[in-house]
Amino acid sequence: MVFPPDGAFVRGCDLITGTTRAVSDVIIKVEGLGKRYQLGGAAESGRNHSYRRFSDVLLGVVRAPYRAFHHARGSGLAQPSAEEFWALRDICFEIERGDVVGIIGRNGAGKSTLLKILSRITEPTTGRIEIDGRVASLLEVGTGFHPELTGRENIYLNGAILGMSRHEVRRKFDEIVAFAEVEQFLDTPVKHYSSGMYVRLAFAVSAHMEPEILVIDEVLAVGDTQFQNKCLGKMQAVSQQEGRTVLFVSHNMPVVNRLCPRCVWLSAGQIRAIGAAREIVAAYMTEGAQQLGHAKFAENAQKVAQYIDVSVLNSKGEPTSITSDNESFSVECTVAIRRDLPDIYFGLSLLNADGIGVLFADSRDVPNAMPPRLTKGDHRLTVTIPPLFSPGRYVVSLGIATTTLQMLDSIDSACGLEICDSRGVRVSRRPGIINLSLPWYHQRWGDKQ
Repeated sequence: MVFPPDGAFVRGCDLITGTTRAVSDVIIKVEGLGKRYQLGGAAESGRNHSYRRFSDVLLGVVRAPYRAFHHARGSGLAQPSAEEFWALRDICFEIERGDVVGIIGRNGAGKSTLLKILSRITEPTTGRIEIDGRVASLLEVGTGFHPELTGRENIYLNGAILGMSRHEVRRKFDEIVAFAEVEQFLDTPVKHYSSGMYVRLAFAVSAHMEPEILVIDEVLAVGDTQFQNKCLGKMQAVSQQEGRTVLFVSHNMPVVNRLCPRCVWLSAGQIRAIGAAREIVAAYMTEGAQQLGHAKFAENAQKVAQYIDVSVLNSKGEPTSITSDNESFSVECTVAIRRDLPDIYFGLSLLNADGIGVLFADSRDVPNAMPPRLTKGDHRLTVTIPPLFSPGRYVVSLGIATTTLQMLDSIDSACGLEICDSRGVRVSRRPGIINLSLPWYHQRWGDKQ
């Protein structure tokens, strides 16, 4: 599968591994890929076309004399300005057959747009793609399903879309149903399915229809934890045992590290980095922090409670961005309260470089830590964290909520810090989350007690 149809590829360097290899090993090759949208104006010309309904044509006929009259008087009708927005620009990479590649990035980075182009749901504006194999995509709940058809009928429909014969679908049918766990509702129209049932059946169909390339978006987050683990195991089996390629988009960094040896990091529609997943995820988490050690936040008068700044303090109460694994540190925040507020609480979470939450605390943990009503004005909060965590880089996230769970302010990756090994090794990747000095007792075997 090649699109656009013009042009040819050349033998080149694998942008993920950095090594030169035969073109036959490459199952996906992307060169100069870009996707442009027009905001507030006419659709772009060329490859993408604007389609109008019959009612639009009639309305245009009615308005034509009115437009001509104003144009004749020189006033004209103000045309809406068209603003270009590049969802993707100059994307280049290669993926080898059997690779499992994670695609990460913040909301709006272009991840879903890239998957839609690779799945041939959307055409690119620039560049070209070569795909050597059949693609099965699961991009959002219910993709490829007809709501009026039953689960059984949709299995056959999806198989036909993937180019499989009825005999091939029948051979895989029992495995699909067993994996999806929807036997009881198999002859029910899928419009009556819950979102979880939709996802279970859609993933089961995509994974068992033997596509060469399996494309999965964050949609798996809809399922329960047990089914998510089941899906992850299936994707690992699909890659390792069957040699198929998996592209996986997720905001769950621990899952990306677990499933994907390699990773593509998208930022503002461009590739920020490609490489080993653990290195890319660690860089992504660190970059997400506003600053190391200290950060200020723009004030928003619309918020009744808001964080103004945050700082990391060492055990002596001094501002720092680096602390040791054998000393405590504190997180100090300034909060603006813009009217008297009863029954609110403050939350803090600490995530490691793999995106794993290693600590969560809120002000309700300690009785009477906060007064029953916070008065209008600026307030200073300080949380002291004991020396529990292994050396590495960490990110602090903050939140303010009411006791009725209304979120008043939330800042992900508000501030970063680095915990060093007290033995002098900086940013040691010592395994484990908790770092404790445990007592060890030694006795030579045979000595008296």
